[in-house]
Amino acid sequence: MIEARGLTKRYGDKVAVDSLSFTVQPGRVTGFLGPNGAGKTTTMRMILGLDRPSAGSVTVKGMTFAGLYSAMREVGALLDATAVHGGRSAHAHLLCLAQTNGIPRRRVDEVIGIVGLGDVAGKRSKGFSLGMSQRLGIAAALLGDPDVLMFDEPVNGLDPEGIRWIRLLMRSLAAEGRTVFVSSHLMSEMENTADHLIVIGRGKLIADCPMAEFIADATAQAAVVKTPDGQLLAEAVAAAGGTVERDEAGELTVRGLSAERIGELSLAHGILLRYLAPARVSLEEAFMELTADSVEYQSKMEG
Repeated sequence: MIEARGLTKRYGDKVAVDSLSFTVQPGRVTGFLGPNGAGKTTTMRMILGLDRPSAGSVTVKGMTFAGLYSAMREVGALLDATAVHGGRSAHAHLLCLAQTNGIPRRRVDEVIGIVGLGDVAGKRSKGFSLGMSQRLGIAAALLGDPDVLMFDEPVNGLDPEGIRWIRLLMRSLAAEGRTVFVSSHLMSEMENTADHLIVIGRGKLIADCPMAEFIADATAQAAVVKTPDGQLLAEAVAAAGGTVERDEAGELTVRGLSAERIGELSLAHGILLRYLAPARVSLEEAFMELTADSVEYQSKMEG
């Protein structure tokens, strides 16, 4: 279990993490989401004792990371897959970690097999692709057989088979009762992997809820509409605080209003509806809607 209470990190006048409180429970995969600059990596670094909080606290299994007796046996983490001595082989890198942390030598071969690096275990890591480096980083995280695992962008550089593999690995680790905390920008994969979500923006907590609940909340405020009075509906929706998108077939997707509210507006304005139903929102759409006000840099499309 990971527990953050009022966790805060300041760099001069900039507040990177702002009074963040959450609990990452064992037995499930918890996704950690937020726009670029939201404070995710800083939060993970504070959990691992790499950065000192300006205020608040964070514990792993009830203790600060520095207070853990044998950290690698308690917590496994992948923050930067390229942080490996390029002149060492995968096997030598893992063996060095094992020997300095009192982990049996046989465990090195076990994790090499788990991550599928058996054929390249004797090769220098400087020749590894990003995907192979990711697998080596995951092997290092698993080396101490820890109860708590943290992964920052674990699917970077992986091919579709590798992405499916890490998804199944994380699920199996959670099924064993371990705490699995994973940050990723790949929303489609997170939707298929995480059971629970912690979402932050500008260092503040935005959401802490099950995946299904997060998507359901966004779905409740979106609907698909077919009408010959599209312009009139768009004006009514805009006045009520919603937005309308039209696809090539003329079907409208209304966001920010429930299907019930859209029906009421249509009746009030004499708009003919040929079809009205709640829209199924993806995690990416729900995330973009929820974090729209927390994005530090926004691009503008011209056309």
